[in-house]
Amino acid sequence: MIVASRKNRERFAIKKSYSIENGYPSRRRSLVGDARFETQLNKENKRTWLQEIRQLSRDSELSEDDLILVDDDTIIVSSTLEEEPSEEPGASAEKAEPIILKQKQKSVEEKDQEEATIILTLKNGMVSLVNILKTIDENKGSVIHMESRPSREQNCQFDVLLKMQIPWSSLVGLLRALRLNTNVYLVNVISTQGHIVKEPWYPRHISELDQCNHLMTKFEPDLDMDHPGFADKNYRARRKMIADIAFDYKHGDPIPRVEYQRNEIATWGHVFNKVMALLQTHACKQFVDAFTLLQRELGYGPDDIPQLEDLSNFLRRRTGFTLRPAAGLLTARDFLASLAFRVFQCTQYVRHSSSPDHSPEPDCIHELLGHIPMLVDPTFAQFSQELGLASLGATDEEIEKFSTLYWFTVEFGLCKENGITKAYGAGLLSSYGELEHALSDKPEHRNFDPKLTAVQAYQDQDYQDIYFVADCFTDVQEKFRRWVAECMSRPYEIRFDPFTQSIEVLDSADKLDRAVMQLQLEVNYLSNAVSHMKFR
Repeated sequence: MIVASRKNRERFAIKKSYSIENGYPSRRRSLVGDARFETQLNKENKRTWLQEIRQLSRDSELSEDDLILVDDDTIIVSSTLEEEPSEEPGASAEKAEPIILKQKQKSVEEKDQEEATIILTLKNGMVSLVNILKTIDENKGSVIHMESRPSREQNCQFDVLLKMQIPWSSLVGLLRALRLNTNVYLVNVISTQGHIVKEPWYPRHISELDQCNHLMTKFEPDLDMDHPGFADKNYRARRKMIADIAFDYKHGDPIPRVEYQRNEIATWGHVFNKVMALLQTHACKQFVDAFTLLQRELGYGPDDIPQLEDLSNFLRRRTGFTLRPAAGLLTARDFLASLAFRVFQCTQYVRHSSSPDHSPEPDCIHELLGHIPMLVDPTFAQFSQELGLASLGATDEEIEKFSTLYWFTVEFGLCKENGITKAYGAGLLSSYGELEHALSDKPEHRNFDPKLTAVQAYQDQDYQDIYFVADCFTDVQEKFRRWVAECMSRPYEIRFDPFTQSIEVLDSADKLDRAVMQLQLEVNYLSNAVSHMKFR
């Protein structure tokens, strides 16, 4: 195992950040397009890092598959090196737990047995070790070395280092079984001879969204000659000023208000009136009802642009969603991770006044007219959060699929309403031109199927050629849940704890017990409610 030096890691992190911020060169920036760009960028960075690590390790046999990007600051190479792990038992307890995601391709000469080293933190002493050794034996493993020491973890007694030989096909099953053992507090994988990949970092508490602000298209008017505001110095300065609000924002702060200028309000009013003219005939009932509510309670209208702080407080009361200011289009991984916490990253700038009917990237007109009304609906809000939860710990390839699903549902989704096709996607409901196109006979309408939708080519140069139609929102949710259960490679389940606003990994018996207790409490409430209604 080789870890790049801090100096080299910092230099590579700067390269990565710089490349991302120079953006994805397409006419209409989108989550799915930037997810694919981000995947390609990661591959290119791996090739660059590999050259440096070869020099550090003096191992010319290292390949790109041996390179592991843990996060922006850590690069690890895992190969068939014969080195003993340098960590003492328990010393790595503070580090995030490595997760095995895929097997290294083995040649004919390689043995079926994998040599793995793990550290177990035990709660109740060495008595439980007998059952653990039996579990290893049941998974076709054999222990070849064992050490122990007093644990540094509170309420735990021992850390036990086990070196074993075990078939790769059995190793993942063994780790799952150990994590479910009530006497095991922590399982740490130190090394194997195969390919262990550390899962991508993702936020565990809502405050860590402060770190999820990586832009794919930073200050786009400064970088893209085709952008309507490229030649307008005043507009570019205005965009930078508003973007700084997002860069300076921290969790728990009130969202600063923006004093919108006359031309910005005029652009908002132009789009608002055109979209309003089509809502009753083209938008789904949930959107129309939510929009009416926003007009009544927040004064949604063409003469003033709503403030994010007011909208965030309103959403929190309705569906538990909140808003967070964003400087531009975020990386797909960061944006989807925010949804897991019921946080929607929202821009505050307005598109250039010379092009009121089209914006090459999301602006507040798109967000406030398209996304916010749908987040008022509880069913749609739940689907949005589930999409975000599924993205946590996902591979680059899976992030691309989730982004594509987002594109064809949240952005450009259609649904049936009393046999009539209506729009619920924000990209449609904030653009009257594409809204009319989507519900005409020009594009192809296909039944929503996540397996096919997730790999469908998308159109970023013009209106979509294909739209996916769901029977209803419940249909979208149920199909999405089945698809995630069948296709997600993440070897554990997670849940969002609304009380602590944190993500909990359900990888131990204790955590499952707590989740079941919470579920039983909710079931009791429902049972009591049914009893009361029967009595009345």
